[in-house]
Amino acid sequence: MSNAQVRCLIVERLESDLQVARTALAAAHEAATHSESKAENKYDTRGLEAAYLADGQRRRVHEIELALAAFRQLPAELAPQGRVRVGMLVQLAQEDGERWVFLGPDGAGMKIRWDDADVLVISPRSPLGQLLPGRCIGDEVELRVEGRVQVFEVLAIR
Repeated sequence: MSNAQVRCLIVERLESDLQVARTALAAAHEAATHSESKAENKYDTRGLEAAYLADGQRRRVHEIELALAAFRQLPAELAPQGRVRVGMLVQLAQEDGERWVFLGPDGAGMKIRWDDADVLVISPRSPLGQLLPGRCIGDEVELRVEGRVQVFEVLAIR
């Protein structure tokens, strides 16, 4: 599994999500400004609801643009240097199996499929993303989730 290829897939997904979000924003803006959205009485909230939806879509577009810019600013080639850092693909083992995560600058929660494996994008703001930077192969991190301790071992860094 190649770090550069996974990063490319993440950028492609963000670009696709941005197109969808921009289309939704245009539709929401049209609905909010359409003459039929004008309130007919003080209880008619169609226009207000459409405006809230348009604002939410605007915020989503902005979030995706920021994530895309952050991924594009990552150096083209990151040498692993034996330690986990932002921009690295990390294989983790836990008691129920192995998983791949990409410690990205943003875009947390996105899942992509590569080489018959799911790769979860996490950010340094996530609980696991706060524990991984600086870790080496063989290191273990403990994360408490809903009162249960989960132990992750770093198997590979790419």
